[in-house]
Amino acid sequence: MRKYLLPQSGQFFKANLHCHTTVSDGKMMPEEIKRVYKENGYSVVAFTDHAVLVPHPELADEGFLPLNAYEIEVNERPSIKLQSKTCHMCLIALEPDNVKQICFHRSKYFTGNGINYAGQVEYDENEPDYEREYTAGCINHIMKTARDNGFFVTYNHPTWSRESNNEYGKYSFMNAMEVYNSECEELGYFEYDEKDYDNMLLAGKRIYCVATDDTHFRRACFGGFTMIKAEKLEYKTVTDAMLAGSFYASQGPEIHNLWFENGMLHIDCSDVKSIRFNTGIRSAKKIKASGDERLNTAEFEVKPEHIYVRITITDKEGRHAWTNAYFVDDLLR
Repeated sequence: MRKYLLPQSGQFFKANLHCHTTVSDGKMMPEEIKRVYKENGYSVVAFTDHAVLVPHPELADEGFLPLNAYEIEVNERPSIKLQSKTCHMCLIALEPDNVKQICFHRSKYFTGNGINYAGQVEYDENEPDYEREYTAGCINHIMKTARDNGFFVTYNHPTWSRESNNEYGKYSFMNAMEVYNSECEELGYFEYDEKDYDNMLLAGKRIYCVATDDTHFRRACFGGFTMIKAEKLEYKTVTDAMLAGSFYASQGPEIHNLWFENGMLHIDCSDVKSIRFNTGIRSAKKIKASGDERLNTAEFEVKPEHIYVRITITDKEGRHAWTNAYFVDDLLR
């Protein structure tokens, strides 16, 4: 029986799930973000300004969906700031009317212009100011509280954050992690985080991967995106697709179809230079195009001992697209 890992029906919507504006420390106003991203083929942007959940329903139209979101960070405090570690998370509301911020502090943790928007934030006024502490306990509490209150949680740019498996290996409640962040890459960090993703998967964390821009400044735009497949460009339909993992991460290459059938994982994609199959054990395979060969389809045998499987495609410009990881026990169920 054929099992579609990306839905057979619906259409792909190009999304940036990590974006900053002049509401915090970004260089572009929300209206400009909408304009330039629409001009470049995007339909969805999560406005994840630091520390303040400021929704932008006025930007919605039949071809553009703004998602309610914000980024929250928890910082280590050593004597030398640039040696500190930090954990950044984007919290994306799953419902259009979910605009209540969790883990809010009335006077601390704002970035850039964020303090000027604190008065617009909705939060539970009966709750005390939330004090952050750079511990796995605090970070897990934020992630779990976010999940319990209807947010999709992404874990962001571990390389820039100076975190390794010693830190993120203790985090338990994310929905997804950034496998690529174009702004961090533009700044000079090697923010291709496949190995970090594999570390998470090998620890048993069944999470998805996304590619994002981060979007503090214009030159880092359009380098990483997430292609979400949904029936229509409607808030709940799109976030339901996110929860279901009906998406892939990319820098440019396109994945058209992905399915599992008779013990084989199949992919159809745009013309690429290579298609790589990775698993949760020391077993992998790479198919490469030679000369002017057009490589746009492949199939790989999935074995019970693989634990999980995922595919990376790479085009002739060296740009990648990544599927989510699929655990073999789910595929064989």
